[in-house]
Amino acid sequence: MATLTAAWSRVFAVLGRVSMYRLVSMALAALAVIALFFSLLGVVSPTPLELVVTLLLLAVVCAVVDAAAQRTIHLPWRIESSLITALILLFVLRPTLEPLPLLGIAIAGAVASLSKYVLAWRGRHIFNPAATGAATLAILSIWLPELGSPAWWVGTPAMAAPVIIAGLAVLWRTEKVRMIGLFLVVAIVFAFARNIVQYAQAGLSLDAGTIFWQILWSSPFLFLGAFMLSEPLTMPPRRWQQLTVAAVVGVLAGWPIDLGAISLGFDRALLIGNLVAFAFALRTAVRLSLERRTALTRTVQELTFRVQDRLSFLPGQYVELEVPHHRPDARGTRREFSIVSAPEELPTLRIAFREAPASPGAPAKQQSTYKKALAEVPDGGALAVTGVWGDFLLPKKPDSPVLMVAAGIGVTPFVSQLRHLHLSEASRDVVLVYVASDSSELSFRDELEETGIPVRVFTRDEPRDLPAHWEWSGGARLDADVLQRVVPDLPARHAYVSGPPGLIADLAPALEKARSITTDAFSGY
Repeated sequence: MATLTAAWSRVFAVLGRVSMYRLVSMALAALAVIALFFSLLGVVSPTPLELVVTLLLLAVVCAVVDAAAQRTIHLPWRIESSLITALILLFVLRPTLEPLPLLGIAIAGAVASLSKYVLAWRGRHIFNPAATGAATLAILSIWLPELGSPAWWVGTPAMAAPVIIAGLAVLWRTEKVRMIGLFLVVAIVFAFARNIVQYAQAGLSLDAGTIFWQILWSSPFLFLGAFMLSEPLTMPPRRWQQLTVAAVVGVLAGWPIDLGAISLGFDRALLIGNLVAFAFALRTAVRLSLERRTALTRTVQELTFRVQDRLSFLPGQYVELEVPHHRPDARGTRREFSIVSAPEELPTLRIAFREAPASPGAPAKQQSTYKKALAEVPDGGALAVTGVWGDFLLPKKPDSPVLMVAAGIGVTPFVSQLRHLHLSEASRDVVLVYVASDSSELSFRDELEETGIPVRVFTRDEPRDLPAHWEWSGGARLDADVLQRVVPDLPARHAYVSGPPGLIADLAPALEKARSITTDAFSGY
């Protein structure tokens, strides 16, 4: 188990170096290349020319609509967003060379891109854009069948393995493997039951094994889950909410409801799930105004905001903060930040982030465009939180002992949790292991000291004037053996680790002995 945890952390570290937009666009582009190769071999139904022409049309339409919309609302245009929408629709619609079906494809692409701006709420998509475009075409085809309809041709045995591999990379990066796994199980079970009922009603004999494998390899469930249901901007904040949405979409996709002229197909099933998700997340998209900046250490900056709307969050959760700016780099205009403040401190909300200090002769491009834009936001400047997410939450039972392991800026969710315990006058057995490059990088010392919990400090140099309940490690490097030595009752504690994946991997042999492990891995900003 420790080996698996370490391997997971290493994979996450590699994938974490790639932005979400870039990873999804690369995965979809790889699938498009594979599909083109299969079409040359005659393994998939679209011809190579149909694939190329359809993709070019979708790319141009989505790019033009996105660019026009972004120009209208004075926001930067991101080519990767346009390409992702075009690539998803390539696999959902039926590639063709015929004029009227190509018109239908163009309409679907335009509607998909427009939905990002028209059907949106404070930075969140209400509906998955590609599903919106596909559903629009499906509805239009009732009156104008010449325009064609969604085909979901990606659901073929030949494409199953490539979709699984590419999809797993995306889901691993977003930590949505469990959610999409539930969706697949529910969808396959309901699709299997539906087939059995239909065979029985028709008086036909059936081979249950053959039906099962056909559903698994010849349905678009894999693609729908990995590249559409998992879209972050249509995701609810909590894990149980995400699992609920996954189950709803799985039921509707596995057993489509016949509404007469049209049935609740795959794209429409996803749209209903999006509505459920939006209902969950409606109160997590809020506006903020910047009150002040504080330099906590040489590399750590804290931002204090005033929340302009009603907001609720749990200690340990994070916000996605959007900072629109021109010509964003590959990492885009959004970042995730753990909330530092406690819920009791609302309407004040604080976040913190690490920013490498400028070094002599260092090129300016070392700093991301996002950080540059964030640094230019003036006091009083308005920003948007597109959502509150996360299940990095302490055990519900107050008598459950807890171990917190924080590396550098990874201490931020623990500060929120410990401040909440302190302000609510709740008692809990907590030990914090705090790792920093040197003593000057120990952030939030005063706030942590105020909580009165024991802290084990790991820095190269000895910090000065440590509180009585703090203890320096003597310059030792934190690894699994050292962790077990400084926290001898580790097996009795629930372990929470917030830091880079490499640290989680190093500590895995010791953490496996804890009562439970909850990680909040990050790859930095």
